[in-house]
Amino acid sequence: MPHRQPPAPSAKGLSLPRAGFRERYEETEAHRAALVARLTSLGEAGTRHPGYKRAFTLLNVTFRRSKLAQRLAILQAAAWLIDVLEKLTAIA
Repeated sequence: MPHRQPPAPSAKGLSLPRAGFRERYEETEAHRAALVARLTSLGEAGTRHPGYKRAFTLLNVTFRRSKLAQRLAILQAAAWLIDVLEKLTAIA
């Protein structure tokens, strides 16, 4: 056909190579360590809240038992809970 355009390059061919298992593992561990540091920095007011124990459980037991693909969702949930705890302790 004379007026046919050549196919556009696909986005698939332009994507960057995906990080390996070890890189993704190290990245999630670093994110987890940062969240644990935020959680422990809440002090006495934060430790009295029931959500503190749940956030600690998310970052340790639940995180360790889950597969690597699920760990990002667990870290997001823990980060949200830590955000809430930080706001509650700032009010108190």
